[in-house]
Amino acid sequence: MQLLDGKALSAQVKAEIKVEVDKIKAEGGKTPHLAAILVGNNGASETYVASKIKSCEEVGFKSTLVRLPETTSEAEVLSHIEALNNDADIDGFIVQLPLPSHISENTVMEAVAPEKDVDGFHPINVGRMCKGLPAYISATPFGILEMLKRYNIDTAGKHCVVVGRSQIVGLPMSILMQRNTAPGNATVTICHSRTHNLKEVCQSADILIAALGRPEFITADYVKEGAVVVDVGITRVVDESKKSGFAIKGDVKFDEVAPKSSYITPVPGGVGLMTICGLMTNTLLASKKAIFK
Repeated sequence: MQLLDGKALSAQVKAEIKVEVDKIKAEGGKTPHLAAILVGNNGASETYVASKIKSCEEVGFKSTLVRLPETTSEAEVLSHIEALNNDADIDGFIVQLPLPSHISENTVMEAVAPEKDVDGFHPINVGRMCKGLPAYISATPFGILEMLKRYNIDTAGKHCVVVGRSQIVGLPMSILMQRNTAPGNATVTICHSRTHNLKEVCQSADILIAALGRPEFITADYVKEGAVVVDVGITRVVDESKKSGFAIKGDVKFDEVAPKSSYITPVPGGVGLMTICGLMTNTLLASKKAIFK
């Protein structure tokens, strides 16, 4: 078993981005600028946004945080999005999810200008991705692909099972893994809550990507010997033995599954760190006008 070490890989990717940003600055170019809109005070969202701001500092980006109260109306959020769309200094921005229940996530995502949609959630970016055109790839799927590529994991002709069909991870991941690219060219099965024979399908996977948001759901009996296991889950679970009062758990029961795996991602220290690299990469692409000319 070998760990897919998100900590080491993310440091490598960020170092590569910083070299390019330093070169842009040295040549008198514009510093890439990422903004984030954070509505409310969800603890996990606060943590994610703070880590994104820190990563911006590490790679040499400018960053801006638009912090709005929980009670902010949908119309007010949309007005802030419009302002960022029209701000020439902002290369890309994200609206941190989840949003309060009174705000439509789909309405908000569609309001972001596609050329600044560095989360890759806008229907235009999703459609371009499906057609194999230049697009911002959603940050988590991007991070997973980068892991598979940098660990030289052969995906061609392999059976890839994606558990979870979210628009953010499961759906784009299933599309990317079957495209005629590397990584890619896999035979893909996507499973979800209505899949009757879920365990049997998972047992057939050469590459198992768990993105269902249920802590430690995937146990050893779901995994065949030698499978590559990618755990996208990240859930706070009450743990009074921890100073914080909670522990971070993935969708995979790591201690059980790891001995059966050829490669496996830890949680934390796996996909989450590579997700931030996806966002940084997309922001650099946006600053260079590499996707939308």
